[in-house]
Amino acid sequence: MEGVTAVPSPRPEPAGPSRTGRTSLAAALLSGALGAAVALLATRQEWSEGTATVAGGAFPLTAKGSDVTGVPAALAVVGLAALVAVFAVRRAGRLAVAAVLALSGAGTVAAALLGASDSTALDEKAAQASGDASATVGALSHTPWPYVAAVGGLLLLVAGLLALRYGRLWPAMSGRYERSGAPRPRRAAAPADPDRPEELWKALDRGEDPTGA
Repeated sequence: MEGVTAVPSPRPEPAGPSRTGRTSLAAALLSGALGAAVALLATRQEWSEGTATVAGGAFPLTAKGSDVTGVPAALAVVGLAALVAVFAVRRAGRLAVAAVLALSGAGTVAAALLGASDSTALDEKAAQASGDASATVGALSHTPWPYVAAVGGLLLLVAGLLALRYGRLWPAMSGRYERSGAPRPRRAAAPADPDRPEELWKALDRGEDPTGA
């Protein structure tokens, strides 16, 4: 029919930001938790092995990741704490905590890679076993576990970068309580309408004249 203009139906709002927020949140949680667990597990394994000459014979020696360096384990714990704390803060605080998470991952990677070729821990054990302070370890070799710890640090780094990029889309802890710890005051109830039938009956029950000025 002429003169009739079709009204276009409203388009549904895109759900991109919320979907992106949920996806990035799940990825960060999985990456961060898995990275911290992998790094902590790797530091408890043997990183290097060698031999020391004791009484003319070869004495086998091994060193765990915690013997080589305590930095990866410490930074993994810091990163895990930052991953939890990122939901307790907002705005600038969230960015700061996310930066700590990313730096913890980067530091874990660097410390693990440096420890992959370190022989200090085995040299100290060789000196103790031989009774010679100048003794060093021989036939030195390293296991893959330092690189496993580096992978854990890389996962922490990814979680931190996700928090920096998408953290503004993530939910925070419940805001029911203010910073002082007191609950927010409830909204006052709307005043009753005296012209409503139920209010007229209530006035009559109280002995009041609802038609009075």
